[in-house]
Amino acid sequence: MEWFKTLLIVLQVISALAVILLVLLQQGKGADMGAAFGSGSSGSLFGASGSANFLSHTTAIFAGVFFVCTLGLTWIGNKKEVSPGILSGTVAPVVAPAAAPVAPVQDPTKPAVPK
Repeated sequence: MEWFKTLLIVLQVISALAVILLVLLQQGKGADMGAAFGSGSSGSLFGASGSANFLSHTTAIFAGVFFVCTLGLTWIGNKKEVSPGILSGTVAPVVAPAAAPVAPVQDPTKPAVPK
């Protein structure tokens, strides 16, 4: 289960960095108005209208991966190991060790009795 947690963390970091990069690459809504009046280049690497669709769809995919990884990490983090209880019957009973016989202690005020 530890390898799955590591995989989710790696995917979450990669998707977070990808979302940040893709959001920074996208143009704002007001940038299209400036391009219409000639103050910007409407053509780009992906074409005039293809960049918004490609970048927004890719951002949505990476955002979905990020949220799924976050939910998975939360689920793994909240799982607790359940130990068997006292009443489950799987625990062996504890047996007390046998006591060694104790020799009687002689009272020091009385004289020793010869045998």
